[in-house]
Amino acid sequence: MDITIHKILCPVDFSVSSYHALEYAIAFAEKYKAELKVVYVMEVAAAALSLSEVDVTDPGLLEQLQSDANDKLDQIAKETRERHEPVTQQMLYGKPFVEIITAAKDWQADVIIMGTHGRTGLEHVLIGSVAEKVVRKAPCPVLTVRHPEHNFVMP
Repeated sequence: MDITIHKILCPVDFSVSSYHALEYAIAFAEKYKAELKVVYVMEVAAAALSLSEVDVTDPGLLEQLQSDANDKLDQIAKETRERHEPVTQQMLYGKPFVEIITAAKDWQADVIIMGTHGRTGLEHVLIGSVAEKVVRKAPCPVLTVRHPEHNFVMP
């Protein structure tokens, strides 16, 4: 079987795990001379609730969150372009797993390469992981990359 990869989608959430997955995505993009798209999904309600000591009713909060995320995404894309071309970036809004799957479909990605935090216990049962949902529903293969510092814990 001959596998060709022309388009790689790499979601990031600005965590160490997602940066580690980006390294894999860059390596695959180099090997296959593929286009790389880096996406960040802002789940606005979750982002606002995660901030402590912040007035979530402040009308400037959403703009600040968007601006900060855009700056981080711009920096990631800039650093990635120094190592590989072509690279595009996209900021999306909504449920992360839904937006990642939709982006992969719309862009006709050949593979999604993403990090996983390896949730366990009650948090995993109640929420599930974004990576797990993407793996189950994606229109293309998904390579999940665990950061080496995240050890497997037997349930």
